[in-house]
Amino acid sequence: MFEKSVFNYQGLEVRVSDYANEGILDILNHAVQGSEGGLRFSLQNIAPRIAAYKGQIRFVSLYKKNQITGTVGSCFRISGQGNLRYPTSYLRYLAFQSTYQSGLNWRKRKKVLIKPEKDDSFKQKTLEIFSKPHLLDLNDVFERDKHIMYAFVESMNERSKNLLNQAGYEYIRSFLTVAFSRFSSKPDKRVVKLRNEEKGQMEALLLKYYRDYSFFSTEYSFFGDKYYILKEGDEIIAGVSAIPSVYKVYDVPGIWGWVMMRVLPKTPYFRRLFRPGEFRYLVFDAIYCKQGHENLLANLFESACAAEGFHTGLAWLDDRSQLYDKIRTGVKMGSLNRMLNAKPGLVYTRFINLTEKEKDFFYDVPAYISGFDFS
Repeated sequence: MFEKSVFNYQGLEVRVSDYANEGILDILNHAVQGSEGGLRFSLQNIAPRIAAYKGQIRFVSLYKKNQITGTVGSCFRISGQGNLRYPTSYLRYLAFQSTYQSGLNWRKRKKVLIKPEKDDSFKQKTLEIFSKPHLLDLNDVFERDKHIMYAFVESMNERSKNLLNQAGYEYIRSFLTVAFSRFSSKPDKRVVKLRNEEKGQMEALLLKYYRDYSFFSTEYSFFGDKYYILKEGDEIIAGVSAIPSVYKVYDVPGIWGWVMMRVLPKTPYFRRLFRPGEFRYLVFDAIYCKQGHENLLANLFESACAAEGFHTGLAWLDDRSQLYDKIRTGVKMGSLNRMLNAKPGLVYTRFINLTEKEKDFFYDVPAYISGFDFS
């Protein structure tokens, strides 16, 4: 494990580490994600998820007089296939103390006596880290390499969008949340948990299914050995990774948000689906379905819920992908999905050392939105 100082000025310091120290975990565990007027929630399983990234995560943290005031994680992987295959770093776990959150307007920080031009210089040096992955001490990542850094941002989160724009990131795609729910989940005898000897076959199916997606990787597809498949005979027709997760939800936008926060928790059946204080759900990741059999996804999802003891599942899909269209029109997802009015998420990228032609591919294909990274 390491932690190193990248630069500092007048009591402000930026450090890079390959682990989450006590200060990082504390600020993340108390952080509220989302934006005013949108979905606001906090993650409840941060430490084990960070551990799952192993040596592929780096934290860039801001300190004031040796006290942490903010942090963001950068998760490295090789993703994509063909013209979409590149080393990539996904940014997550952005959290700042409240006094540093006002649009990340660095000039409004109190008790930090820095001249505007010096303040801008410090800010720019900090932002440069998110366009220079070689500064993160990753194995085999060098300054002149081609690399893509990317992040998922709620469309209403102006603070995060402003920060990414200042760091030179571009908006390329959008995605939506889909919810699956059942008041009483029942198993389908065709659905079983994937066996170890079947993982190679399943990985090949996933790689073929997502060959035209940017940012797809099978690295976490079988996380926790909770991958479920629907089989007809010996053929795998559909599959999904089911990752148990928990949110604490503070606010859901819109009239249905009011219903979900104020009414559902008091209703005998609906409170099985949604409880703000401890919203338990499965993350559906690495979804696979043989073409023409999309209607069977409902059976698969329900069986996964039954096996894991859940009533609700969430997935995030590029809103111009065929999979999203098939689920939206042909899969009975349940009442929670009809009530959900989530705003679009946005995919922002920073292309490093790519040509314009190489960049163009990423605007024209769906982005893979990793459920593991949302869990």
